[in-house]
Amino acid sequence: MRVLVIEDDEELAETVAAGLRQARLAVDVALDGEAGLARALVHDYEVIVLDRDLPVVHGDEVCAKLVAAGGRSRVLMLTGASENEDLIEGLGLGADDYLAKPFAFAVPVARIAALARRAQPSIPPVLERGDIVLDTAKRCAQRAGRPLALRPKEFGVLEVLLAAQGRVVSAEELLERVWDEAVDPFTATVKITISRLRARLGDPPVIQTVARAGYRI
Repeated sequence: MRVLVIEDDEELAETVAAGLRQARLAVDVALDGEAGLARALVHDYEVIVLDRDLPVVHGDEVCAKLVAAGGRSRVLMLTGASENEDLIEGLGLGADDYLAKPFAFAVPVARIAALARRAQPSIPPVLERGDIVLDTAKRCAQRAGRPLALRPKEFGVLEVLLAAQGRVVSAEELLERVWDEAVDPFTATVKITISRLRARLGDPPVIQTVARAGYRI
């Protein structure tokens, strides 16, 4: 799952991003509304964590432009205000959820997972195929009842492949959905991660390589 955090408080933004990465999410960070909007219109994020009081382009305007663009990203709006009027106004702008600062860190992680399940096409809370089970809320996976000790990118690749329900997923789509913007698209990153994931899943093999197309389970 790929998330964009748009927050002008750099310390808070990096803290939130670090926690989300620990939860096996790919995270990009933007420190003002203009930079955040530019990233959001280029990349296919499942969830955007959007501070309302942003410099350069206000969070309200960012939210309105995202809605107008018709993207599938879900928006979790952050604000220092907690009055009902602010909640109603934020949701009225097109945000999917609203969270007042300060907050316990576990709260945005849970809400981001819930919002991602509402993305189009919707992602079920538990993904299953054969004897593989992945819980998108608890961020854990198992095969034949055996817990899988997956690295964040391995978990992300498995999540995308399971959600595809047998559809072939290209390496380009995996890069877009699982890695952040720092990845070099010309490396063998996807191929290496697929190889490691296959080893962790064990036998019998379940990830099929489709020549010149991608991968599927």
